[in-house]
Amino acid sequence: MTGTQAEPAEGTAVRPPSPRWRSWLLEGLSETTARHPGPHGTPPAEHKGNTWWRVMCLTGVDYFSTLGYQPGIAALAAGLLSPLATLVLIALTLGGALPVYRRVAKESPHGEGSIAMLERLLPWWAGKLFVLVLLGFAATDFMITITLSAADAAAHVVENPFAPASLDGANIWITLVLVAALGAVFLKGFREAIRVAVVLVAVYLALNVVVLVTAAWHVLSEPVRIGNWWDAMTAAHSSPLAMVGVALLVFPKLALGMSGFETGVAVMPQVRGDATDTHARPAGRVRETRKLLTTAALIMSGFLLLSSLATTILIPQSAFESGGRANGRALAFLAHQYLGEAFGTVYDVSTIAILWFAGASALAGLLNLVPRYLPRYGMAPEWTRAVRPLVLLFMAIAVFITLWFNANVDDQSGAYATGVLVLMLSASFASTVAVRSRGRKAATVGFGAITAVFAYTLVTNVIERPDGIKIALLFIVGILLTSFASRVHRAFELRAGDVTFDETAARIIDEAAGHGPLRIIANEPHEHTTAEYRAKEYSQREQTHIPDGRPVLFLEVFVHDSSDFTAPVEVHGDEKHGVRRLRVQGAGVPNTIAAVLMSLRARTGDVPHAYFNWTEGHPVSHLLRFLVFGDGEVAPVTREVLRRAEPDPGLRPRVHVG
Repeated sequence: MTGTQAEPAEGTAVRPPSPRWRSWLLEGLSETTARHPGPHGTPPAEHKGNTWWRVMCLTGVDYFSTLGYQPGIAALAAGLLSPLATLVLIALTLGGALPVYRRVAKESPHGEGSIAMLERLLPWWAGKLFVLVLLGFAATDFMITITLSAADAAAHVVENPFAPASLDGANIWITLVLVAALGAVFLKGFREAIRVAVVLVAVYLALNVVVLVTAAWHVLSEPVRIGNWWDAMTAAHSSPLAMVGVALLVFPKLALGMSGFETGVAVMPQVRGDATDTHARPAGRVRETRKLLTTAALIMSGFLLLSSLATTILIPQSAFESGGRANGRALAFLAHQYLGEAFGTVYDVSTIAILWFAGASALAGLLNLVPRYLPRYGMAPEWTRAVRPLVLLFMAIAVFITLWFNANVDDQSGAYATGVLVLMLSASFASTVAVRSRGRKAATVGFGAITAVFAYTLVTNVIERPDGIKIALLFIVGILLTSFASRVHRAFELRAGDVTFDETAARIIDEAAGHGPLRIIANEPHEHTTAEYRAKEYSQREQTHIPDGRPVLFLEVFVHDSSDFTAPVEVHGDEKHGVRRLRVQGAGVPNTIAAVLMSLRARTGDVPHAYFNWTEGHPVSHLLRFLVFGDGEVAPVTREVLRRAEPDPGLRPRVHVG
């Protein structure tokens, strides 16, 4: 089908230039925010991408940085059973999370993640509400990544022996400074993320290898330490079976050790695929991303197990408690104790850098996630497509969370794990549905079992650490309230993308325009007879005084999904039942009619006239029908949409009601 695209409306009032600060704040508003050049940014079409291992470092600043606090949290949660609980976590990582996200990578190869997979499952408003709830949990995950990582970085600063005494107890202020510095970087611009990530990850993992090898040498050179640990563990539990049972019960508290998988699929657009890859079938990118996910999971699993063994055997349990020297920095404690203060300081600096950069990764994820959904739903103002206003908003939220939790790593871990587990549960459920739709019974059973395990892990975590679900609910309620307020506020916009006309529509419009301004009768889009169309035309000519002899066109709008906010509008023309019709599909009847009228004005150069009938019923019920179903009392809403779209009454399409 060939189309004729409408030109921009002529005569529209020119807005005065924005103040310089506003122009700076909204810079890039017309661009797609998902192209923000941060860790989760989508590269331009001409960008060739990066090798999978370099992108692995990009997601690794989030994933690998958890080594900074994960061993300490594991020791607090499981005590002497920390290595056993970590083994359970590794089993779930390699046998559950990894297969799930390998499937997600195949199903959403452009970085949309499991949220987009689930969005396709539920139609209409149910799908939108479900996505908004998931966005609340995703916001919890990413925001707590920022604040928890900064808080742990502050702990490494304060506990360093070379730190000035004035910094003692200044965790909150140091955390706030790191959060502010993170926001300042994004306000300025965030580029070359992969190069920085490669250096940070390489240095950090190398230093961790040194620490763990040194710890292993001390453990093996003094076997009595292993014996003491084993004796204490067996004395505290009646049998090996009891130890396994306790490990299964406590391992949900360690779930934040799987935090990097969602980031791993979000960075897929950065992965270089094959030369033969297409947008519809990026097989090379999927293959390389699966290498990324598998390698990262194997590396992290090895580090988690070794760090758990080393810290549990070599560090007294009292040191992990709040205020203890190993709290939130177990591996740094070993680095200082066994390799000296100079090496320990280097390790602290490396840890602080990667933890800070993990916050940058999370913030970039938010900057790509929010504009991907909310503006498209009409549930966020247009300024949310710009980076800088969102940065200021997220930084304000990060400051609030930091103050709420007093920059305490342990207190935030429950909220972090909740966000991570909900996203993993959604990913496993989406994967189950995806393989089931393809008739793969064995895979369906497998992914279903993984979904059940993640559901158990989530429920257990929520019961024992309710802070996580509380802050997630705050995000969800905040997103729902602001989203629906924005939807109501923006309900009277044109809400249409490009308006195009097929050949038949263009022909009948041009022919009718030869007789003067177009006369458009808005009609219900049902099957009609010739008699019904004639009766409708006669009543409109009589009630609204359409000039005799002037041709009329019938405009009929079909609402497919009223929960959608905006979409391109294609106008199809036909001649049936003795009349000429323009038929179009849109998200809302009055908004679509207004968009078509504005395009007709631009095409013909004359102001068109639209003719309506009043609708019987209460105006409040009609307003609710318009907000939910996209119809209601069409005439006054169409006029209001036109009034907002065209401030000049002389250029505004005319609305007549009979």
